Parts: sequence; C-alpha cells; structure tokens
Amino acid sequence: MKVTDRAYALELDKNDPLASYRSKFVITDPNLCYLDGNSLGRLPHATVKAVSDFVSHEWGNEVVTGWSHWIDEAQVAGDLLGRASLGAAAGQVLVCDTTSVNFYQLCLAAINARPGRKTIITDAANFPTDRYILDGIAKQLGLNLVIIDNEDPAIAENERITAELLEKYMSEDVALVTFEVIQYRSGARTDIQSVTDLARSYGAYVVWDASHATGAIEMNFDECGVDLAVGCTYKYGNAGPGSPAWLYVNKRVQKELQVPIQGWFGNEDQFGMGPHFEKAEGIRGFQIASPSIIGIRGVQIAFEMIEEAGIDVIASKAAIGTQMMIDLFDEWLAPLGYTLLTSRNPKERGGHISIGHPDAAKICVALRKFANVIPDYRTPNAIRLAIAPLPTSYVEVWDGFQRIRDLTETRQYEKVEGSDSRVT
Repeated sequence: MKVTDRAYALELDKNDPLASYRSKFVITDPNLCYLDGNSLGRLPHATVKAVSDFVSHEWGNEVVTGWSHWIDEAQVAGDLLGRASLGAAAGQVLVCDTTSVNFYQLCLAAINARPGRKTIITDAANFPTDRYILDGIAKQLGLNLVIIDNEDPAIAENERITAELLEKYMSEDVALVTFEVIQYRSGARTDIQSVTDLARSYGAYVVWDASHATGAIEMNFDECGVDLAVGCTYKYGNAGPGSPAWLYVNKRVQKELQVPIQGWFGNEDQFGMGPHFEKAEGIRGFQIASPSIIGIRGVQIAFEMIEEAGIDVIASKAAIGTQMMIDLFDEWLAPLGYTLLTSRNPKERGGHISIGHPDAAKICVALRKFANVIPDYRTPNAIRLAIAPLPTSYVEVWDGFQRIRDLTETRQYEKVEGSDSRVT
C-alpha cells in the first residue's frame, strides 16, 4: 500500500493505540484538518467539566477557605506534569506563571550563581521572547551575549544545535547556555544530554526551553542530568490558551540558586509576613505568587490524559506521523516547489515539520480560507504542520496534505491578498 493511498492513513488509524483519545476532545467540524496543535492544542471535553465544577462547587461554595487545599496546587500539578511528560521525579516542577517569566527567573538565577563569568550563549533561531529576555539581561548586567548563527545552512542544518557546534563557542567565561529542545520554526530537535554534559564540563548552566516538545516527545530530564528547564502547557499539552507554564529545577541545584523575583510564595515563612525574604526549602522556593487555580485545572486534566496514554506511545505516534508527512511531501509537494526545512531523521525532530515556499504566507491564509486546513506561518517562508498525537488522526494529516497539494496545483492561493489578522 502506497503512502499516497488514503487507505494507508486509514490503516494507521485502525492500528493506532491512541485512536480512542480523539473522541475525548471537542471537535466541532470533523472535516477540518487541524495541523496546528503545536501552537494551540484542542480542548478536552473533561476540561469543560473540571473548570465548571471548580467555579460552581469550589470557588462558589468555599470562597477563601478553598485556599486551604488550593495553596500547593502548583507543586501537585508540577509533580504530575513532570511524571507524565518530563521524566522528572517529584519535587522538581512547578506549574506557574508564564514561560517568559519562568525563563527570566531561571536564567538570571543561573547567571548569578556563576559570579565573574560574563558570557551567555544562545542561537539566532531561538524563540524571540527568549532572545529578547537574554538581550535585556545582558544589557542590564553588562554581559556578552553570543548568538550562534544557526540560521545559516553552512553553520547548522535545519537550525539544529549540536554539542560539536556549541563547543566552538564554549570557554570558562560562559555562565549560561540556553536553547530550545525543539526549534519552534524548523522543528529541529537538540540532543539534551550531550549539550548539557558539554556545558557542565565548562561549569556553565543550561536552561532548556521545552515549549515545543512538552507532550510530544520523551525528554527524560532526570536521566539526562538536566539542571533547569521551562515550557508551556497549551501546545501538545492541550491545557488551554494562556494556561500556566512550568519550570523545572533539579533537586541537586535547588539550594544553590536564588531567584531574582522574591515573591511571598517562595518565602519560607509565607504567612509570617516578615520583613525579610528567606527562600523556602525545595521547589516552592522558586514560586513567586498565587497560582492560577482555574488554569491549573486545565493542566491537570490534560496531563492526566498524557500520563494515561504514555509519553512513549505519544512520541512513537509523533514519529510515525511526521514520517508520513515527509513521505507525502516527497510525493506531492516537492515537485510543486516546496522545500523541506526539517530533518528526515526521526531522532532529530518532534511533533511538527516545517516546509518552505516563496508564497508560504499566502498559502497559509488560503488553506484556512479555501481548504479547511489550519497550519501556521513563520517568517520568512515556513509553513509548520503538526500531528498532535492525542487528538489528531493520521487521516486528518493525510487529507490536509492532499488539500495543500490541490490548492498549490490550482494556484488558488494567488487569490489571497493578505490577512486582516496579525496572528500567523
């Protein structure tokens, strides 16, 4: 059976151990090919009930007395998320704040733990927020921000960072190294352990941003010796738009690090309301303020589902699904002028692939307008296409690629003049 036969995808669905999870999500249009779960995951039915029950039966009935059992939910949800998707033992993850706030907290904590060192290393293809925050920290503290130009194909293939590439920039002056686990644009996957080991050999900390990896691949933080990481929950995590992010601090470094934003939740005697901040023991010492309980309920539902399904099974489906995408790309899209911007090696990618086209921006708008396909566009010429292993079927991916082919062959996208939305 050929990959270009729809029966190929139907057979994959028939044998998919995760097939039953699709019915657990709100899907109002069964004809829609939603290939943007790497940006925002679908809504689980159970989340609707969980949030409604919280509003009606907890907040509504308990009011302020509810804090007696809400107060540590950032830690409880963190343990669940770490266990389900990060390979992290209890007491190392908090579900709190935003990825950006957590990134700032951990990066500055790592830098301050290496006094006298003046260099920070990241890459040009890193997510903009991370680069902007690092630039601000560097200017504030007078540090040297080194940016590896991995957007240059002569330096890095598909933007992928390797330990061999990083070593050219390492020295005893480096305090912090920070990369994405999965590059947001190209989908390239960085080898966590080799990069972590290299940076540690120079005495530097690594802060990993796992936003585009959480809930799609296995990361095994504890096993790989990761010190610090952050990420979001609303992509493959399916926890909802703007849902709380998470941070990971390995137990062996928790005492060494001091967060720059000293909030009352991180104070040892939180309700003593004293004049001085004394960092709490354990992971709570990295928490700033009151957790978003409504948001955390969405995280709990989503990651209970991920834990039940098994991150190894989820990662396997992501690998199979992205391989099918690449095979369909070769058969249907390469002849139409598209280029593949993601590695063909399944160990070097996650849950999405990226394809390039000179008219990518128009094509993305046209796919939504004319073909009932939702991808997303990233400058300068990339179309990102994802399989979210729990809600996305293989045939949904197959149909989406067929529609991309047909829309491109007919040049229907040329009818698009632009989009009235600044969201791409």
